[in-house]
Amino acid sequence: MKIAMIVAMDENGCIGNQGNLPWRLKSDMLRFKSLTEGDGYNAVIMGRKTWDSLPESFRPLPERVNVVMSRDTKWSADGADAALYPGRAIEIAYAEACDECWIIGGAQIYAMYLDKVEEIHITTVHTTSSGDVSFPEWNRSGWSEEIVESTEADDENEFSTTYSIWKK
Repeated sequence: MKIAMIVAMDENGCIGNQGNLPWRLKSDMLRFKSLTEGDGYNAVIMGRKTWDSLPESFRPLPERVNVVMSRDTKWSADGADAALYPGRAIEIAYAEACDECWIIGGAQIYAMYLDKVEEIHITTVHTTSSGDVSFPEWNRSGWSEEIVESTEADDENEFSTTYSIWKK
């Protein structure tokens, strides 16, 4: 099973603002949906705060196994499997016979999985100081970047972006 991470961040590494995405980027949301659904049966692993930030109409994220990490042993939600630690979340994805497992945030969850992923899919949003939550620091040595796509700002994309894939 492939384990990958997907994140949108501004040029300073900001990924969130007061529990929400700091920008509106339709092209990035469509890419996120396409990649995390994939051609097969995929899982998404997220923290409880990320789960809470999803609009109710998108909880659980359709066509994917939703795994939510929480330290609260009593936490549960319809359509989601709860996991107390990173290995358990991956075990759930394996048990569900997923082809791919996508780490989708937030910051604490990204930090837990940085040493466990083969790829990091990054949309760099060309703006700065977007919010109050940042992607964890990571050593990019040993990783290679392939720039895949650049998108200009328009009516559906608040800022221009660059989408790249980092591989070990």
